[in-house]
Amino acid sequence: MSQICRKRRLQAGVDAAAGPVRYRKSPGFDGLLSRDQDAMKRYSVFAVAREAARYHSGWERAWASPEPKRKYDVIIVGAGGHGLATAYYLGKNFGITNVAIIEKGWLGGGNTGRNTTIIRSNYLQDPSAAIYEKARSLYETMSQDLNYNVMFSPRGVMMLAQTQHEIRGYQRTAHANQLQGVETRFISPAEVKKLVPIINLDGPRYPVLGALWQPRGGTARHDAVAWGYARACSDMGMHVIQKCEVTGVRSEGGKVVGVDTTKGPIDCDKLGMVTAGHIGTNAAMAGFRLPVESLCLQALVSEPIKPCMDVVVMANTVHGYMSQSDKGEMVIGGGTDGFNNYTQRGSFHHIEETVRALVETFPMVSRLKMLRQWGGIVDMTGDRSPILSKTPVEGIFVNCGWGTGGFKAIPGSGWAMAELMAKGHSPLTEEFSMFRFREGRFIDESVAAGVAH
Repeated sequence: MSQICRKRRLQAGVDAAAGPVRYRKSPGFDGLLSRDQDAMKRYSVFAVAREAARYHSGWERAWASPEPKRKYDVIIVGAGGHGLATAYYLGKNFGITNVAIIEKGWLGGGNTGRNTTIIRSNYLQDPSAAIYEKARSLYETMSQDLNYNVMFSPRGVMMLAQTQHEIRGYQRTAHANQLQGVETRFISPAEVKKLVPIINLDGPRYPVLGALWQPRGGTARHDAVAWGYARACSDMGMHVIQKCEVTGVRSEGGKVVGVDTTKGPIDCDKLGMVTAGHIGTNAAMAGFRLPVESLCLQALVSEPIKPCMDVVVMANTVHGYMSQSDKGEMVIGGGTDGFNNYTQRGSFHHIEETVRALVETFPMVSRLKMLRQWGGIVDMTGDRSPILSKTPVEGIFVNCGWGTGGFKAIPGSGWAMAELMAKGHSPLTEEFSMFRFREGRFIDESVAAGVAH
């Protein structure tokens, strides 16, 4: 296309390469419109073919890395899955796009990139089932909504019953799930064996007596979830600011007015704190305390092997769970450390305990070599249920306390947190206030969760 034709098309508001030209108000010039960046190019089979023809030289950055502005309507501290999802739904559902997502490290470098990617919603209590089922349903259409393949795999999640107590607990949960509209059922040992041929039903200590089965549970690619949300947020004009640590929270007259960062002070009208294991430190900067404690949760993957297990299996009695990734690795996780800490490294004794327990149920894993291990900092509440809440400081909201199960909740958490911040209330967050501990309104998930989550 000639330069003259291209210029005429631009004047008409259409870019020859990227479709319609988008205009936004320029900061500081009321009413003046300027051409900002072209609309985000959609990923498709045609885009892949086009880029293959030109040696993949035309791919653009998935999200921008701007310098922070002086003020935003909303600042989200924490560019993990929950923080990015909150920002995305603020824009999508409420049109709030003057938003900064601030991350002290790199995007998705915390627990979002350090988990075992299990997605399920088979919880006992109604508030828990509601927010987790909202998240699970959003995962099913996330790739289409974000135009980014998050590799959601509804392969099914199985929670083994290996004691009589667990049988009663899971049967109770299955009945509760039916009333909540969550599709689960309790299955027999024979059905377990049919779904997972490599399992040993007759373990000497903990035989498999059945399982709570959720066929629409599964896994997704954790990094892709963060990247997809970041790309969509950037396309709406939000600022994803990495390598920017919050060092202080400023308030006047009991209302938040901004934060101090390593890139200078930034003002805001509302502040969302979504920083998982570091949430207690952030709350202290704002002048209040949260009923949470931080611990390390460890996981590992084996060397890759041929496909042998196409469901997720959780064995809560022995504190272990396992699935097989698309690369063939056996992804294995267990419980948290027994003491408070902020480490992101694994330890030999904890991995040994987890694998020793799983070997009895899955004898074949005894012959595998460990490929790598890691740890993540999780934030635990007293009742092992999350906090999505207003705080004693007006304009500050917190999203924390997801324990070891934060990944499965990302889209539902973001949806609910965005509604809470935009409207001041949300049906999904009403029971998860931080003040419930003072009032004695606990949401006990000890049976449905088995482990911390």
